[in-house]
Amino acid sequence: MSAKKTEIIDATVRGKKSAGEKHAQRGAQKPSQTGAQPRSGRKNQSAKGTAAKNPAPRKKQKPPEKKKQLKPLRIAFLGGLNEIGKNMTLYEYDGDMFLVDCGLAFPDADMFGVDLVIPDFSYVEQNKQKIRGVIITHGHEDHIGALPYLLKVLDVPVYGTILTIGLIEAKLREHGLLNVADLNVIEPGDKIFLGGFEVECIHVNHSIPGALALAIRCEAGVVVQTGDFKIDSTPIDGAMIDVARLSQIGNEGVLALLSDSTNAERPGFTESERRVGESFETLFHRAGNRRLIVATFASNIHRVQQIMNVAHKLGRKVALSGRSLENVVAIGEELGVLKVPDGLLINIDLIRKYPADKLVIITTGSQGEPLSALARMASSEHRKVEICPNDCVIISATPIPGNEKTVGNVINSLMCLGAEVIYEKMYDVHVSGHACQEELKMIMGIVKPRYFIPVHGEQKHLRKHAALAQAVGIPEQNILVADNGNTIELTAESAKFGANVTAGKIFVDGYGVGDVGNVVMRDRKRLSQDGIIVVTAAVDYVTGFVVSGPEVISRGFVYERESEHLIEDAVAAATAVIEEYSGRKGKDINALKGKIRDAVSRLMYERTKRSPIVLPVILEV
Repeated sequence: MSAKKTEIIDATVRGKKSAGEKHAQRGAQKPSQTGAQPRSGRKNQSAKGTAAKNPAPRKKQKPPEKKKQLKPLRIAFLGGLNEIGKNMTLYEYDGDMFLVDCGLAFPDADMFGVDLVIPDFSYVEQNKQKIRGVIITHGHEDHIGALPYLLKVLDVPVYGTILTIGLIEAKLREHGLLNVADLNVIEPGDKIFLGGFEVECIHVNHSIPGALALAIRCEAGVVVQTGDFKIDSTPIDGAMIDVARLSQIGNEGVLALLSDSTNAERPGFTESERRVGESFETLFHRAGNRRLIVATFASNIHRVQQIMNVAHKLGRKVALSGRSLENVVAIGEELGVLKVPDGLLINIDLIRKYPADKLVIITTGSQGEPLSALARMASSEHRKVEICPNDCVIISATPIPGNEKTVGNVINSLMCLGAEVIYEKMYDVHVSGHACQEELKMIMGIVKPRYFIPVHGEQKHLRKHAALAQAVGIPEQNILVADNGNTIELTAESAKFGANVTAGKIFVDGYGVGDVGNVVMRDRKRLSQDGIIVVTAAVDYVTGFVVSGPEVISRGFVYERESEHLIEDAVAAATAVIEEYSGRKGKDINALKGKIRDAVSRLMYERTKRSPIVLPVILEV
């Protein structure tokens, strides 16, 4: 590990003093104002009585000192609101800033060709001299995935627990940033000093080890941000969420709570992860002599651990399919957060050497991603695994909102190949890593915030979470439902929206970051819907007469051999425009292209009611 272990991290070496040092300096400069004034020994005189003889001269009283006006704590939301993923929050107080999380989102179905979606870092870049660090709550992609792109424009320390830093190291190695990154390993209970901020790390339960909530302190007050969490009384790693510490902080006084809203629509409590392990054991026994294939999130190490435990107990070998899964298992085993029995794992290339009843394959693709290992198995395109009727496939995940259709397609394809498919709605093969309604209300009751801000979720999740806050007694005027780009200014007396900041979506397509914008996406959408027509011609540079062509090529619009009359009419329309243009003085080749585009587009719409992209290519010779 190249990261540095630290128990208390002090960022004041960057030229900033901690909040505690500022308080200490003020105390040294100003004498104590406490204590009673000495009595004069004289009796008070009635207002109607005569004045005492030889009265003492009246001292001129000092005007009462004005109460110091504290600056507001500003919280800017750069991602994670009104969406699933892309979580990123910026805190600012008195010239100091730091970030919580830096995640990505996966593209929607209409984001053609896009690989990843990351937050817009414009506001962070504008204030890079004020940023003191980045604290990561846990190692899921929606919280760490955009970090390599941020560190290419921002040189700041990064803090996370040992597994989180291990996963970040793997990502930075791929981007060639590992040797220059400042990575710091922290643990629950550690305090990080970032300029005027003190950030305390608090252990919480989630579907990955090393998840943290944060208690953020500055002179304006204390803010608690839960990160992704649930309350699991029987967690796999044996460490329950630190409710006691959250309660202590709540008793000390909390200005605001930012809480995970992902499961705000679900009533009751989230089941313990151990429930899935029990289901696995039942299903593995029921599978008999069939081969088992289990699809889950690569980063759900607790789930992978339970699959391995049951497989080892039943004498089955385990093979891994999916590069991300292989990386996570290797990192987890190296760091000691994943316990792999000796001889359990085998290479995926060796699966044919083992009988079906002695094998479990753990794979990625539980969300139906088109290029994932499970999707390639379902389409018979996987080079190592061929689905057969003797297979039992368990999909141990719930579809992320928007992925239901793709997951359904994968399930249907697997069934068409003869496999039995078991998924979350049928058996207890998945539990969420996020808190349901009763847990969310419990955290509000424990932390007792003055103001409440729901985060991490779509609008329906945020609104439902806000309603839960009202149900536990938080006044409606103290609940703020924000959006990406909003800032909230907090003081002990008020909470209000401030000036908006730049926030949005940046598309990553291959090596390109941000070079695919709205115009390109609109063209890609049109290409996917109506295709393209290319009109090519060569004209004489002097006279403008046609030397060759025009030719019309259709791609994704109509099949040329079956639409010859339409193609001939398009050629005629283009020829008429070029002939009208021929012989003119002051010829404008761009104007000619525009007229060809208009003529061919009009013809295609009249004949087909479709609007393909028309691309004229005119060569002057």
